[in-house]
Amino acid sequence: MSPDPAMKPIAPKLELPLRWRVASGDDAARLEALMNVAIAQLLSPYLNPGEVEASFAVMGLDRQLVEDGTYFVVEHEGEIVGSGGWSARATLFGGDHSAGRSAALLDPAAEPARVRAMYTHPTFTRRGIGRFILSLSEIHAAERGFRRTTLAATMAGLPLYRACGYREVEHFREMTPSGVGVPLVRMEKMLDGFED
Repeated sequence: MSPDPAMKPIAPKLELPLRWRVASGDDAARLEALMNVAIAQLLSPYLNPGEVEASFAVMGLDRQLVEDGTYFVVEHEGEIVGSGGWSARATLFGGDHSAGRSAALLDPAAEPARVRAMYTHPTFTRRGIGRFILSLSEIHAAERGFRRTTLAATMAGLPLYRACGYREVEHFREMTPSGVGVPLVRMEKMLDGFED
């Protein structure tokens, strides 16, 4: 079942000169640089230094999202200052190097799409970039027939996702090879136009 076209959500607008586009394979190095600075700086108010360092083992660039055309970038004067997207595949979070990945396709009628790899450069937080990418991801997932979305929120991302209507399902720690657990929260949301 698809959402009612009359109720189709519209993504919020970005402040100019911010612009968005679908990520390409050529963006990999710049995306990794963005992710590294976002993990290091934006998680540090919420996690201890060991947890921040361990976060690099469970976060990062997932090239499958880029290949699938479901990953977006926001640019300012040609520089990538935000990124994020969604996936129709089973992996909930993590980068190319993360354990437990699965490229299995999800059933849109029964399973939630995954919101994935949301990052904003520390200099560009609180400009609506995360909210914009989240909304864009939800719209694209709904167009593919998904009724719900799910994600694994970092402690830094929790306020955004709560404000955007996500409900907390499960708090957990993802254990890393170093033996340090990274706190995450699985969250879900019914997409606009679908009934609970």
